[in-house]
Parts: sequence; structure tokens; C-alpha cells
Amino acid sequence: MPDRGGGPTGPRIRAGRPSRRVRTLLVTLGVLAALGMAFTMFAGFWTDWLWYRSVHYSSVFTTTLWTKIGLFFVFGLLMALAVGFNIWLAHRMRPPLSAMSMEQQSLDRYRMGIAPYKTWLLLAVTALVGLIAGASAAGQWRVWLMWVNGVPFHQKDPQFHRDVSFYAFDLPWYRFLLAFGFATAILSLIAAALTHYLYGGLRVTSPGSRASAAATGHLSVLLGVFVSLKAVAYWLDRYGLAVKSSDFRATGNWTGLRYVDANAYLPAKNILFFIAVICALLFFATLWRRTWQLPVIGFGLMVLSAVLIGGLYPAIVQKFQVQPNEQAKEAPYVQKNLKATREAYGIDHTQVSEYSGRAATEDKTKLRDQVGQTASIRIMDPNVVSPTFQQLQQIRNYYGFPTNLDVDRYPTKDGKEQDTVLGLRELNLSGIPKNNWINDHFRYTHGYGVVAAKGTESDDKGRPVFTEKNLPSKGDLGEYQQQVYYGEKTTTYSIVGGPQKEIDYSDDEGEKTTSYQGKSGVNLDNPLNRAAYAVAFNEPQILYSGAIGDGSRILYNRTPKDRVESVAPWLTIDGDAYPAVVDGRIQWIVDAYTTSNGYPYASRTTLGDTTADSLTATNNSRAVVAQQNQVNYIRNSVKATVDAYTGDVKLYQWDSADPVLKTWMKAFPNTVKPRSDISPELMAHLRYPQDLFKVQRELLTRYHVTNAQTFLSGSEVWQVPDDPSNDSRDSVPPYYLSMKMPDQKQQVFSLTTTFTPNGRDNLSAFMAVDSDPRASDYGKIRILKLPTSTTVDGPKQVQSQFNSEPSIAETISLLSRGHSQVEYGNLLTVPLDGGLLYAEPVYVRGGTLKYPLLRKVLVTYEGRTAFEDTLDQALDKVFGVKGSKPPESGTTEPPASTNPTVRQALQDAQKAYDAGQEALKSGPDWDAYAKAQKDLQDALRKAEAAQSAADKPRTSGD
Repeated sequence: MPDRGGGPTGPRIRAGRPSRRVRTLLVTLGVLAALGMAFTMFAGFWTDWLWYRSVHYSSVFTTTLWTKIGLFFVFGLLMALAVGFNIWLAHRMRPPLSAMSMEQQSLDRYRMGIAPYKTWLLLAVTALVGLIAGASAAGQWRVWLMWVNGVPFHQKDPQFHRDVSFYAFDLPWYRFLLAFGFATAILSLIAAALTHYLYGGLRVTSPGSRASAAATGHLSVLLGVFVSLKAVAYWLDRYGLAVKSSDFRATGNWTGLRYVDANAYLPAKNILFFIAVICALLFFATLWRRTWQLPVIGFGLMVLSAVLIGGLYPAIVQKFQVQPNEQAKEAPYVQKNLKATREAYGIDHTQVSEYSGRAATEDKTKLRDQVGQTASIRIMDPNVVSPTFQQLQQIRNYYGFPTNLDVDRYPTKDGKEQDTVLGLRELNLSGIPKNNWINDHFRYTHGYGVVAAKGTESDDKGRPVFTEKNLPSKGDLGEYQQQVYYGEKTTTYSIVGGPQKEIDYSDDEGEKTTSYQGKSGVNLDNPLNRAAYAVAFNEPQILYSGAIGDGSRILYNRTPKDRVESVAPWLTIDGDAYPAVVDGRIQWIVDAYTTSNGYPYASRTTLGDTTADSLTATNNSRAVVAQQNQVNYIRNSVKATVDAYTGDVKLYQWDSADPVLKTWMKAFPNTVKPRSDISPELMAHLRYPQDLFKVQRELLTRYHVTNAQTFLSGSEVWQVPDDPSNDSRDSVPPYYLSMKMPDQKQQVFSLTTTFTPNGRDNLSAFMAVDSDPRASDYGKIRILKLPTSTTVDGPKQVQSQFNSEPSIAETISLLSRGHSQVEYGNLLTVPLDGGLLYAEPVYVRGGTLKYPLLRKVLVTYEGRTAFEDTLDQALDKVFGVKGSKPPESGTTEPPASTNPTVRQALQDAQKAYDAGQEALKSGPDWDAYAKAQKDLQDALRKAEAAQSAADKPRTSGD
């Protein structure tokens, strides 16, 4: 065949277009990426479902999920339909012919460009606004559930006489609907205006009318809808005044109506409501009049009225009516705020009693004997002795104790209860001999055992007197399940129950292994589950590791707070979960709160601020989870437990009268057990929660008064003092101890704190709340108010006196030598016969010791101060007489340091040490230094021998 110049006879290649192989590869990669994203989203959903099912709270997951889905689709669809309908309507109303102008010629290009894609563009715009609106609405699931399930408070606000439930449950939902309506109206207005402009219904530079009749009517209706919503907003703003926060010069933070609100803002809102209704009707009237004149005038009048009536007039009332006689004008409204705030925070039944601050009797013997009857003074500070527990009872490096131990009550051998300091020996991954994936997640999976010590005693070396110790733990707590798979320090996942054995504990015979027998966690037998967790935890080895097999279960969300917060996301969790041995098991006890921000007239507080103290400043785990939550109603409505072995979570209804809890129990039925299900063994370890107490004490600095005039004057404002035992300048934490208030007949486990006048350091008041739920007065707050005419030393002043006393300062200096460090424990305050007894343990970390030991006890009463080796010695010195009460059965005798031989030997040792230091400074004189060292060794040997002899008969009644 002759060549006809047709060019290449092979396949034609188009310039710039990828080959079929490249296109296939790109499509494949795109599909794989989409599948990967889809499976990642599915993995998060699937693992959440599996976890909720494993803890038997799947109803919480499904209720929350379906509520979010319902809100997403309903409000997303409403937004999409509203915006889409207005775009379609504006397009349908377009004029048949466009004006001949440069403006319209320019728009013609855009109209022609989008003509083939009008339907797709409409769907894209409506889908986008629908997705955004739906996502925003889904975030309101709590507001919806509270509105649907709300129950009445059976209390009415003093202004509008509406039930409190209207403000707590209804008003937030109405405000959301109003905000959604505004957003819908504005987006519809913008979309319609753009469409009218694009198709000639609105003209900016073209000659003739600026808007077609159809566009005028359409946009006027949308503006009328917007103004109608503004009228609704004015009406709801009336009720919003009852929960509005403002800065009140006389009292600071303020919630509720003041004089200017009731007499200026409230009438202004009523007037503006009617003006807005009239303005909306004028906009709707343009459907017939086809003119903007009247609606524009009406809208301008509404704006001017909002400025004059809603802004200027209240300012004039405040300036010329309120300020000249503020206390008289504001007193009735302050009285409403006082009543509502005290009710909302549960401080309305606080008992305030006058307390002299001076001893009523001069009989020193009687006073000395009253100390033991009044309080069990705790000299083991749970916030100091954790390193001592760590050093003496850690046993293995892969165990650890929390920074702050807990205080609880446990029975002694004679059946009496004693304050006990305790902590769990939890898993510490940083102490594992070799960190790798198998060790971190398969072999080292749990802690082991409780360690407990008497709160009111120490041994002769200043160490805790352990009532439960060693590994496995043995002591007064009896037999119980000791493995700790769930705890405050357990923040990583573990895979248990499969072919890989776990390290259980070690004893003299070596390491013991175990395999988890509980039903907690999620089963990994299913390949789908393994793949989902491999993606969710970003750990591919979960998918193919041979260490996972039949029976393998993955444990995660293992801290008590995480578990309770996950199964009850409507609760606010206390910052301090604490362990207790109950019915042969270790149970974490978690206090939980229901809160609201809609209690009318009740002042607001920020939880993160009011619960902060010197402990939370150094230990973030002690702070409330909801750091920035502002609330004006709080109840300790739920007590929760988490089993340290199985992870089982149980919620118990504690406050059966709380309407907020009742509302959530309607929304999530069968999740909260009745209070009657709490066993007596568990009840014995429940207590009044610290964070609620701290919120209440902060409010009581101002709201302990019930008279509006006194409140406004500010003369009775108190403050929580700074912690005197350190330089953090943070508030002193509240302390648990068993004590008796003046009107009580016997000691009760209590939570206590002190108050000082605002800006001063002397004592204003002492506050205690009965913290044992078995007591008839559980939760009763008692305040002992000291007279303002006399000055009683506060905690900071007492600490300063301690530090400035020459003999004490000299002893502290001696204890601090040789790289030793002195640490002050909790400064406890105890009301005693009209006066106030202060007691503070003093610990020393020796030069080679890395943990604190109790060395001294500071005590002061009525200006007399003692600094002795033991609490009994300090009390004897303060009162000038020895206590006559004999030691109880099983109690420890006075430490050996009271032995005269030991004391003399220690004094000789100190003199020898000082002589050696002087010899080094002068010369040095090596002969003198050698003699001093020999004397030091002799004195120490003498002290050790005397102490060993004294250790033999240490206890009585064993």
C-alpha cells in the first residue's frame, strides 16, 4: 500500500491526558483513600459501641446517638429547605426581560455560565447550609433532652412567678430555636437577594426601579420574619433578666434583676416587643402596597427605640435614681438574690452560731482531757506522706501511689472506727524494667493491694503505723480481691485474658503470673474488632500480634472519672475519686454532681476557680473536670462506684429530690439505681464531697449573711485563707477529721475549713459539715462565727508565730541541717471549750532519705505554743498537765524518743556534729574533727541500743 502521508498508524495520544493505566491507578487510590476514611470513621463508632456494651450502658450510647442524628437531620433539613425554597422562589420570580445596561450585560455572562448547573448548584448550596446547621443542632442534644424530659422544681421565681424549670429546661431550648430562626432568616434573605440580583430582580446601577415588585414582596416578607423573631427575642429577654449576670458595684458578680432591670429594662423590653410587632406587620404589608417607605420608617423607629428606650433610659435611671440611694433601692432585689443563691447551692440551712474564741474554763486538766473527746487529731497528712508510702510499701518499681492519699474510716480491733490514711499500689509503667509493647500492654497490666495507716499515730521513727501493708497486702482489712486493673494512674490500655500471661506480684519465691478472669473490656476474638481497635488506637500490631488469641480482652478508659463521665455524660465529676474496701472488693467511690446555669436570681460561680486550692495547683487530677463551667445550681445527686478489678460502674441516686437528676433519669431510664441499693458496707465509706464543700465555702464568704443591708455594706465579707504550710499563695484545702462541734454529743467524721476577714489574717469563722452519711445530720453545715470586737489568730498568724518562736526556729534550723528538708503538714483547727486549738505535724526529709518522717508536732491554744516530739507531749506542755486518759487497746505507746536515754544520746550526737563542723571551719583542726566523729558514732550507737530496747514492748492489748 502506498504511503498516503497519514502519519503514525499506532494509537493516537492526546496531549496532556493521562494514560489509562495512570487513570486506573488514580481511581484506585481515590477509592482506597475513601474506604480508609470510611473505615476510620466506622472504627471510632464501632469501638465506642463495643465499649458501652461492655459496661452495660449501651442505652446511653444509643440515646445520645439517636438524639444527635434526629437533631442533625431535622434542623439540617429545615435549614436546607428554607434556603433552597427561597432561592427557587427568587429564581421563579425573575423578570422575563433584563434591562439593557452594562450591569445586566455583565451579569448575563454569569447567568449563562451557571445555567447548565443550576440544579446541582442549588443542591450544593442547600446541602452545605444544611450540614452546618445540622451539626450545630446536634451539639444541642443535652438542651433538647432536658426540654423534653424536664420536671418541675415546684419553686417559682419572685419576679415572673414561673417555675424554675422554665429557666433551667425550657428557656435554653427556646433560645436555641430563636437563634436557629435568626440564622435561617438571614441566610434565606442573603440567598434570595443574591438570586434576585443575579436574575435582574434587584438592580444597583441600572436605570428605572431598583427592585421588581416580586423581589420587593419576597424580601419584605423575609425581613418581616426577621423582625418578628426580634419581637420574640424581646419577649424572651424579659425572662432572661432573671438569669442575667452583671457586675454589681456593691457586691461584684450578680445574677437576677436589679432595680434598673425591673423599672427600666423590663418596661423597655415590653415596649420594644410591641414596636417590633408593628414593624413586622408593616413589612408584611408590602405584599399589597409594594413600597418600602412605611417598613423602613418602622424599622428605623425600632432601632431608635432600642437605643433610647433600651439603652439611654436605663442609664438615666441608674444614674439619677439608683446611685444617690443605692442600698435602699437595691435591698429588695438583693434579698431575692440572697434567698435564691442559698437555695441553689444548698447552703440555706447553714447553722451560724456565735463563738467567743476564748476558753470558757480555766481548769487545765479538764481542758486537756477534752481534747481526745473533741477530736481525733490526724498527724498523718495524706498530702505529705505519699513518698513515705512509696518508699516503704512500693515493693517493686512498677508500682506507685498517688501524690495525694485519701482519708477514710475503718474499724479497729475493738470495733471502734479510726481515721485512716490509705492509697492503692497502682501500676506505674515508668518503673517497668524494659518498656516495649508486650511489657507495657500485656505483662504489666495491674497494680496490687491497699496500703493503709492510722491517721492519728506514727511509730518511734516517725513512720506511719500501717494497718494494711506488704505484698500481697495483709492487715486489718481482711480478705479482698487485690488486683487493681482500674485506677487513677491507669491511663493506658491493656490486653488481658489471652495466651500471654501477666505479672501478678512478686514475693520471696519470685514473680507470680496470672490471667485476667473478669468479663470487663471488649473481646478481641473477632477480626473486625481487632481491625477497628488497630485503627482507633493507631496500633497495627493489634491486628496481627500472636500475643492476642482466644479470650483476649482489651481494657481501656480505666480511670474511675473517665468511666463515670463516659456512662453519665450529663454529670460533673468531683476531682477526687477515692478507694475503699467494700464487701471483699476494692471499689472506687466517685462523687458526681448535677448542675444548672438557669436558676433565677442565683449568683454564678466558675467551678474551676472555686475548687482550686494549694493541692490542685500542684496536682491537676484533683481539680474538677469542668474547669470553665459556670453554674448557679449544684447538687451532689449521684454517688458512683467503679470496681477496681472488673471496672463495673454503678450509679446510685443520692439526692432523691433533685429535679435535674429526675430529668436526666427520664432521659436515660434504668441507668441510675435507687439509693436503697447502697449496701451498709458501702454506706460506711461514703462521705461529703470536697469539691461541693469548696464551692459552698466560697459562696458562704458572702452569703452567710441573710440581711440585704449587711450584704450590701460588705462589712461581713470573709475570704478563704491561703495555705499557711507552703508559699503557693493558693487557698488552704479543706480537711477531713473526726471531731465534735460544740452542739454535738460525739465525734463525727467531718470536713472542715476556716475563714478570715477580707484582706486580713485574723480568724473570722470556722466551718464544718457532717460527712458521715450514717449520721442523722449528714450534710449539715455549721459555722462558728467569732466576734468582730476581739482578735483571734488565723492560720497564717499561727504559722507565723510557730516560725518566729526562738526555740522553735532553732529546732527547725537543726532539723534542716545536713541537706535535710522540713515539710509542714496540715494545720488542723479544732474548736475546744470556746477557744481554738491548732495542731500541725512537722516532717523531715533526711539528707539521704527521700521521704518525709514525722519528727515534731506543733500545738497552740490560747496563746500557748508547744513544739514536741509527739502530739501527747505537745498537748501536755500547752495545758501544763498530762493527759489522764489511758491508752486504748491496740494503740501504740508513746514513741521511744520520749525515752530520756535516747533523748540525751541524740543531744550528744548533735553536739558532736556541731563540734566537727567547727573543727572544719577553724584551720581545719583534723584532730578535733576526728574526736568529734568518734563522739558522734558513740552517741549514735548509744541511741540505737536504747531505742532497740524500747522497741520490744511497743504495743499493748495485742
